[in-house]
Amino acid sequence: MRMMQRRIGIGLGLALAAGLLSSCYDFHLQGPEDPSPVGPRLVRVTVEYRQPQGCLNVPSSCDEMVWFSASWMVEGGQFRLRRDPTGYIWRGVAEAVPVNFPPRDQAHTVRVYDPHLVGNPSGGITAERLTVGGQLLTYFVDEDRPSESALLYVDDNGFGHNPF
Repeated sequence: MRMMQRRIGIGLGLALAAGLLSSCYDFHLQGPEDPSPVGPRLVRVTVEYRQPQGCLNVPSSCDEMVWFSASWMVEGGQFRLRRDPTGYIWRGVAEAVPVNFPPRDQAHTVRVYDPHLVGNPSGGITAERLTVGGQLLTYFVDEDRPSESALLYVDDNGFGHNPF
């Protein structure tokens, strides 16, 4: 009889263990089951351009707007800067700028079209006197050409950085 009770106890124990092992514990408690898709971090960046006083263009075109463009923008994505009513300062905000600082990719290229400079060899394109994300840009490529631009890195806070 004792042997029979022992066998029944072992049988019940095995049946109970098999039942517990066949059901899976759901370890997922809360939150998404899949990771968020990884994409570029995007920030807003302030843009400021100081226009020279003298206009090197035909006088009728000197009142045209200053345009900002950058390498992260699609064709036609450039935007007009707003002139400060008290002087020759033009300002704007670039939206959806990809973060690339600390440098882990190529630097962005940025520039403006200034109607005051159309008489220059650059045809009005310049990156001089341009501040992006609070950083006065100092590293230029193709100076005094229609492809002139400045190189820029942008951090998670929307601050600009010149290349090292």
